[in-house]
Amino acid sequence: MKAPVKVACVQAAPVFLDLNATVDKTIRLIEEAAQNGASLIAFPETWIPGYPWFLWLSAPAAYMHWVKQYHDNSLQLESEQATKIREAAKKNNIHVVLGYSEKDHGSLYIGQWIISDQGETVGRRRKLKATHVERILFGESDGSSIRTFDTPLGTLGALCCWEHLQPLTRYAMYSQHEEIHIGAWPSFSLYREGTAALGPEVNIAASRLYAAEGQCFVISPCAIVSPEMLEMLCDDDLKLSMLEAGGGHARIFGPDGAELATPLGEHEEGILYATLDPTALIFAKSAADPVGHYSRPDVMRLLFNNKPSPCVMPFSESPVSTTTLDPLEESPSLPNDHC
Repeated sequence: MKAPVKVACVQAAPVFLDLNATVDKTIRLIEEAAQNGASLIAFPETWIPGYPWFLWLSAPAAYMHWVKQYHDNSLQLESEQATKIREAAKKNNIHVVLGYSEKDHGSLYIGQWIISDQGETVGRRRKLKATHVERILFGESDGSSIRTFDTPLGTLGALCCWEHLQPLTRYAMYSQHEEIHIGAWPSFSLYREGTAALGPEVNIAASRLYAAEGQCFVISPCAIVSPEMLEMLCDDDLKLSMLEAGGGHARIFGPDGAELATPLGEHEEGILYATLDPTALIFAKSAADPVGHYSRPDVMRLLFNNKPSPCVMPFSESPVSTTTLDPLEESPSLPNDHC
């Protein structure tokens, strides 16, 4: 980071399972943030077309009709809807980090799309491993999604939800000297009476710890469960006891863990704003840089495979050499990275 950056952090409800309407709302929020002087806006996890809460409310056979709707309303990056979002970023001269369900042929992935203020794709990533029942609907990524992106605003990184509870993932991100991190979350309104692990206290703490541990700014957009979503999803008292309205807990943290914006009420839609001063990064790193002067690589190291892992690897049938080897001769040496 070379200069202070004003950022915007979304706390709102999508138009659930309505791709076109949520894209329209996305563009309105982009325009609002730009009008208020923000250079970057961050959206919650699976903002488009909304987080699939139905996965947590019943057995798979009971919600298969939701699965088709979810596929139909997930975003494809080569689509007309994606073009509209890119054009909005360019028109409003603002960087966008969009949480979305990415449709890639027959599979869905929990994605984050980083768009420049010129409407160009800076990068795209997928959640490394879907959490718990999310695995029914979403596929997995690989180590190439654990990366940062160089932008005019600074070194930018992003993770979704409980990726922030994976210590090795966090350390892999810190090692890339992240300056601005987008930690996207769904609403914290599920199983409130059942477990603290899904509640706001634990997960807000995870975002705060990420900031203090990695000495970076953390923007944590968070969605809301609207009354309309409850009406669609909860058709009996049992489901109503598992999922509640509200749950919005968006935050912006400095690299010392301090809150940089006043939170909204959990049912309140809006945008949090903060100006990120790069001087704060220097002060934080001078105290404890976990991948620099505060590390002990002679004692502990992280083994990290950051290469893409496609399910099909094409190869050429052409011979690697025209020289015929004598079977008694030694085989030619293999490169060091051969496995």
